[in-house]
Parts: sequence; C-alpha cells; structure tokens
Amino acid sequence: MHSTDTTRTANVDDGAGRASPLRWLPVAGGSGRFGDAARERTVTDLLVAATPLTYRHLNRADETADPDLPVVEVDHAQAVRLAADLGGRLPTSTEWEWIAGGRQRRTWPWGDDAWRPDLARLRGTEVEHTRCGPVGAHPAGATPEGLLDLAGNCWEWTSTPTMGHGYVIRGGSYASPPLYARCTFLNAVHAECRSAGIGVRPVRPA
Repeated sequence: MHSTDTTRTANVDDGAGRASPLRWLPVAGGSGRFGDAARERTVTDLLVAATPLTYRHLNRADETADPDLPVVEVDHAQAVRLAADLGGRLPTSTEWEWIAGGRQRRTWPWGDDAWRPDLARLRGTEVEHTRCGPVGAHPAGATPEGLLDLAGNCWEWTSTPTMGHGYVIRGGSYASPPLYARCTFLNAVHAECRSAGIGVRPVRPA
C-alpha cells in the first residue's frame, strides 16, 4: 500500500537552493512485479513532477501560444539536461511503471477501467488529435497520488537504454491508440529523436 500522505505536495528546491517551479508529489517505493514478464523489482521512494514539463515550468511561456503545453521535440540528451536544471532526473523504465501502475499493477494510471476520452488524450475510433493538449486537462485519469497525464498526451523519456543507441519511452501520446498507454507497454526510439509527441517528466529521490 502507498503511504497515507502521498497526496501531500512536496516543497523542494531545485538542487541549487532555489524554489522549484515544479509541483512534486511523493510516490512511496516498494517491491513489485514489472512488465509483461512480471519480473520482481524494487523501487525507492520518489518525488515525481505532477505533470510533464511545460513551457511555463521553463519560464519560456512566450515561446508557445499556451504555456501549459508539454515541452516536446527534445532529444534524450536535452531531456536529461531539462530534468537536471529543475533538480531532477529522468525515471528508469521500472520507476516509470511503478509510478503509473503502483503495487497493484493497475492497467492504466487511473485503474483498470477501459479508456474513455475524459481519462486521457489518446486516439480512439471517433477521436483524433493533431497535437498535444495542455497538461492536467484530464483529472479523472490521475493516479491515486494525483499524478496527471501519465497516459496519453505525450510519451515520456526514461533513462533506460536499449540496443541501437535508443531509450525506452512510456505512456503513449495524443496520436496513440489506448493499448500504447497501458502501464506495462514499452516503446523505444533513437536517442536523437525529436518528436512532437515525446516529453519529459522529472523525478528525484524523496
């Protein structure tokens, strides 16, 4: 079970003594089974950005029409630097799955109920999107800790490498069918990939 205070917002600095512009939420660690093979792994306590990074978090709101859109079109090295600039790092693929699915191994961040358009920005039979939307627009799809947009809107870089100079990405995007946003679903892209559908969510030790 998660700690009872996991809905508490953590006030932390960015690692350099400055107030972080991110809203960090605590996610209690533990041991669980991961991936389709259900391998046993342990994750430590984490602080997790409540949403993917936005242009507002980077104080670059003038660069986009909507400062609450996720920061996308960044390659893996840029994603690492952005997370570090805000006092965090990229999650491992295992950490990401724990954050999204929890010890209960939820099918989706919100639970086991099938996807509906109000739960996440994904592609359905009657739903098409051409770009990311503002983060936090689907509160019904939050995890029990209050983390938003783990499914859909934009994939999220992880620190887990793959063969061929790639990295695992998680969560699906606005253009993905619901299957891609399941908590155990893995995807990978080349480290230099810059996509309108891949963003950044920092984590840090609790």
